[in-house]
Amino acid sequence: MPARARQQNRCVRVFHPIATKPQSLADIARSAQKQTIRAVTRLGKYLLLELDRGILVVYFRLDGRLLWFGSARELVARADREPQNAHVDVALELNRGVLGFADRRHFGRVHFFRLREACSGLCSLGVDALAREFTPKHFQSLVSESRRPLKEFLLDQTRVVGIGNIYSAESLWHAGIDPRRPANSLSVKEAAKLHKAIVSVLRRALECCLHPAPDFRDPKWWFQGIEKLLRAYGREDQPCRRCGQPIQRIEQRGQSNYFCKRCPK
Repeated sequence: MPARARQQNRCVRVFHPIATKPQSLADIARSAQKQTIRAVTRLGKYLLLELDRGILVVYFRLDGRLLWFGSARELVARADREPQNAHVDVALELNRGVLGFADRRHFGRVHFFRLREACSGLCSLGVDALAREFTPKHFQSLVSESRRPLKEFLLDQTRVVGIGNIYSAESLWHAGIDPRRPANSLSVKEAAKLHKAIVSVLRRALECCLHPAPDFRDPKWWFQGIEKLLRAYGREDQPCRRCGQPIQRIEQRGQSNYFCKRCPK
């Protein structure tokens, strides 16, 4: 984050204490307030706010999101109040406004750590699927070490970060690979093909979040258009857009998976 864009976190407001568990909301507020946010980075579903001393970790999980308020007064007027009902779990009062973290289902978390290494969740993560380090060669080395079915392998965030249930199904469809195959059964060529499909699917999904641009002032805003990209996920019994065979749905480790029985190898 450029120096002119740095924001001082004047104070932390916690509206729903569950969002900071198992950490104490008082400890987080005391540790993070009156510190400058010097850098902002992302790893998978983690947003990392690097402070003068320590790091604030926002874990979005399934439905976590960020909201922006022009002032503390606007936050108080809108947070968890009708008619707008802008749900907020934790809010950071900054120089130029207020950044709120919201998750109506309360799965997401906001935590403070003195050192990044102290966050076990971060330390256990693999390479980010959109990072430069995620190369075809690196991906091939990862799959060659695992005998797990490909679907399960792709969902393992300790291997590759950022591939969820939807994007794994779509990537395997685009690569024309059976999700039940052992990961280490892929040839170098097949691994490269799947790697290309993963990156392509994620980038196209990201474009859905940018066009139109997100409106962080609108609590009801949500990215749209992802359904237009889907070729397999959620299309059970609908014709495959490659061969016409009906899309099949199976369960793998409690997750629904969609694929074409005719196309994959």
